[in-house]
Amino acid sequence: MKIGIIGGTFDPPHIGHLIIAEQARVQLGLDQVWFTPAGQPVHKHNHPVTDAGHRVEMVLRAIDDNPCFKLCRTDVDRPEPHYSLDLARILRRQHPHYDWRFIIGGDSLADLPKWHKPHEMIREMRLAVAHRPSYQPNVAELEQHIPGLSQRLEWIDGPLIDVSSMDLRTRVGKGWPLRYLVPDAVVDYIQRHGLYES
Repeated sequence: MKIGIIGGTFDPPHIGHLIIAEQARVQLGLDQVWFTPAGQPVHKHNHPVTDAGHRVEMVLRAIDDNPCFKLCRTDVDRPEPHYSLDLARILRRQHPHYDWRFIIGGDSLADLPKWHKPHEMIREMRLAVAHRPSYQPNVAELEQHIPGLSQRLEWIDGPLIDVSSMDLRTRVGKGWPLRYLVPDAVVDYIQRHGLYES
């Protein structure tokens, strides 16, 4: 099995996540893409994150119509800290015969030197990197910080959708619609639970 992992807070999950996941699945020949909501991201300790239960439920609704997408609770069900490296090691230990890809955006690649032990992370899983609008990572420069990085990258080409969860939360706070930016089932869940309201 060839599996892609797409992690994040998914606060909320949106069409950008789904498009990247589907493009990675098709382009890289993945059997499945596992959506892995983060418990409490280490780099977001100073920012409020919606309760993990809500985020898991929104992901389930977002991916429900794609049989190749799966929810992976590994991160939300384990104690802090939630480093991507630890997640990668846990999944590889649980499924040693799977061929893994860790799906990230170009902006995350640019921040890779700030990750927890990035040189070990790229040994655990190859990185599948989706191009993002206004981000053009300098791979040669990153290679100086993380030797061997360029050999562990695969690029995902697809529509450049500039949607961020932070902007979506702001829209809800202003009373603006999320239609066409977030799956309808997720919009319904947000409204029913009063998430992101001012």
